Amino acid sequence: MITANSPLPATLLEFMNWEPNDGLKHEWNDGEIIKFAGMNKTQFHIYTILNRLFISKGYWKKGTFVAEQDVQLSGIQMRRPDMAYFTIEQEARMKNGSDEIPAFVVEVISGNDNINQVEEKIIEYFKAGVKIVWLVLPEPKSVHVYTSRKEVEICTDSDTCSAAPILPDFEVSVNELFG
Repeated sequence: MITANSPLPATLLEFMNWEPNDGLKHEWNDGEIIKFAGMNKTQFHIYTILNRLFISKGYWKKGTFVAEQDVQLSGIQMRRPDMAYFTIEQEARMKNGSDEIPAFVVEVISGNDNINQVEEKIIEYFKAGVKIVWLVLPEPKSVHVYTSRKEVEICTDSDTCSAAPILPDFEVSVNELFG
């Protein structure tokens, strides 16, 4: 086991066994350790609204909507989306040690996010098999709903954001999300 006093991990396997004691969250991207704070109050508020929607629509019977779950996108990338949806079947395989790719992820932009790194992450998500990415921007109060790297719908005000076809009735207006 690698501890906080050990040298930084040099491989993904070492990273996965690393237990830093710095109070931050960490991602692995081809040898680079990316540090960030956990959810802030705005991100938590958005997660709460989306989680309640997930539960009210009955999707809890089909899977889990989770915050900050480690996701191994490839042999060189371990990312931690702000929120992700996993099916019950994926949960069962994960329990047995399988790495699973969520079909739907949500990233909430915070003040310390770098737009180039966010764009890189979106590319990685789609390469790994994610089908829908919501990029939530709290300051302009908008949501970019990506269904591929090239197909994006920008939602503002009363526009409805949808996670269909992955979660067909999972819809919320931007006003409700930031309400």
